[in-house]
Amino acid sequence: MNKSELVDMVQTELGEECSKAHAERVVNSVLNGIGTGLKSDAMVQLVGFGTFQVKDRKARVGRNPQTNEPIQIPASKSVGFRPGTKLKEGIST
Repeated sequence: MNKSELVDMVQTELGEECSKAHAERVVNSVLNGIGTGLKSDAMVQLVGFGTFQVKDRKARVGRNPQTNEPIQIPASKSVGFRPGTKLKEGIST
């Protein structure tokens, strides 16, 4: 499923009074809220769905695949997702 399909699904769930533009604003608002929560708190927990959390990646040595020379990969941050119990149960059936 991509974002456009998600917008269509939200529009369908909200009913006929919801326009596609409104459904897109709803989806964008939720995604922006998750992003803002990660920036400020480093964790967003949606009970029953899962937890988004900022993870620190250590600096490490990698290899350039073309020359096989070692390169230094700097430390960085990434986002991890841990699914909730209800989500796990929902996809396993």
